Amino acid sequence: MNLLTIQLLLSILLGGNDSPKLKYSFTDKIPKQISYLRGLVSDMNNISIDQVRMNRDAFGRLCVLLYDFAGLRDSKYVSLTEKVCMFLRILAHHEKTRSQKHEFKRSTWTISHHFKTVLRGVLSLHDRLLIKPVPLTLANASNRFKFFENCLGALDGSYFPARVPVADRARHRNRKGQISFNTLGVCDQNMNFIYLLTGWEGSASDSRVLKNAVTRDNMKLCVLRGQYYLADNGYMNCEGFLTPYRNVRYHLKEWRTGTQAPQNAKEHFNMRHSKARNVIERAWGILKARWGILRCESFYSVGTQCDIILACALLHNFIRSQTSNDPVELLVPEDFQEETGGVEFISSVESTSVWANKRDELADNLWNNYRNR
Repeated sequence: MNLLTIQLLLSILLGGNDSPKLKYSFTDKIPKQISYLRGLVSDMNNISIDQVRMNRDAFGRLCVLLYDFAGLRDSKYVSLTEKVCMFLRILAHHEKTRSQKHEFKRSTWTISHHFKTVLRGVLSLHDRLLIKPVPLTLANASNRFKFFENCLGALDGSYFPARVPVADRARHRNRKGQISFNTLGVCDQNMNFIYLLTGWEGSASDSRVLKNAVTRDNMKLCVLRGQYYLADNGYMNCEGFLTPYRNVRYHLKEWRTGTQAPQNAKEHFNMRHSKARNVIERAWGILKARWGILRCESFYSVGTQCDIILACALLHNFIRSQTSNDPVELLVPEDFQEETGGVEFISSVESTSVWANKRDELADNLWNNYRNR
């Protein structure tokens, strides 16, 4: 059967020359794409917040930030605003590329390519979006932190679902039996992130991750002598990191209205410590409530998964800097809990009697003030 015969048979089966021919033109799709994009970020603030987790003004400022400092530009067929919108939609709702291609009328390759481009752009804003730690005094401390002079904030680890090769699953299994990354987060009194260390497997202990953060050569957690962070009992009470007393009431639910008041200096110290350190618990809760991709495992490579965690934290700081009333914060209750040269920095994480005495002295002062009020 020759080629001419095959073409004749196909023309008969398809209805001959009278059958309509499908036409494809890129310009035919542009109105639908622009209309969908405007529906997401241009109509109403509540729709914008629901879809991309920030209002229209913040979205516009983010695009300008990426344009000015990350070097992102419009490509031949895809605008910068559409690239950023694709990226935020995937983070906010954990939508797969196949779902996004029907909404944005783009190919899976286009969406995947621009997702990684914007991800790299956000990570390049690392120094601009992470907050610089400021020692607290009576003048700048909130009510919860006014008892902890020279405190820089609070820290804690959090688990994020991970998809790793079968050979690596055992070491990524945390104490709850879940495959995860153990991420160290440090925030200030306003729940803005100061430092993050991602990539550690779920089986790693919190103290081991913190020790690595303090002693590593790059992306190091720097703590000046005389300054400190509040931490829970998953860490050692040592210079630079103040923890509560063990085997003494501590968690916020144990200090709610109707419970017994503190009976001694240690209990009173633990109550004040718990109320202040709870900012990192709420920061983790808000972060996971805002970005759906952090609540379940994704299909990206291990390196990209870790980059996504960091990017979400950077965007968290950006949104809080641009929005006076964060609607996601209302979803996380106050008592939320998750089950340089010439300057001397802390270079080890070890228990010392000096730091234990410092905690005792602070606890006694707090107790005396409490009794004499």
